[in-house]
Amino acid sequence: MLVTCHDVRKIKEFSSHGVLLRQMTLPDDVITPWHAIQLTTGQYVVCHGDIYDAVHRVCLLSEDVTQIVHSHGGQRGSHTGQYNVPSHLAVDDNEFVFVADYNNRRVTLLSPTLNYIRQVVSRDKLKWRQCRLHLDIQRRRLYVADNEVKDGEWTTGHVVVFSV
Repeated sequence: MLVTCHDVRKIKEFSSHGVLLRQMTLPDDVITPWHAIQLTTGQYVVCHGDIYDAVHRVCLLSEDVTQIVHSHGGQRGSHTGQYNVPSHLAVDDNEFVFVADYNNRRVTLLSPTLNYIRQVVSRDKLKWRQCRLHLDIQRRRLYVADNEVKDGEWTTGHVVVFSV
């Protein structure tokens, strides 16, 4: 199991029994990581960028997480090549990457080399803010947690299901 440590910029890998196997420090320009997934190639895909960070993007990292191989995003924004807090990822069996873009209220699809493919879920399909994704590869369903936040508290939410 992988745990992404937001404040200290680390990925920690644990055994199925909860034993820490290793911890990896992310490159200096990967700031405020939210979620990481290890691909079948051994590389890692990581989304990072908090509300006040200058850089908001998705990165493909080397197996030892010391180098950025590819990235998508950059300066915070709402255009096609930008994110505003990319908060969660899902990866299909061909290593295409789904990205939950929290403040833009959308989900985008990227190629295995992190090239933009299309928007999978637009803001008009979501009521509040999406913070988590789950992809059921066999059924080709994307489950999106859509949650309301008031005064810094999660108040209500639901799961929205999309065919992909």
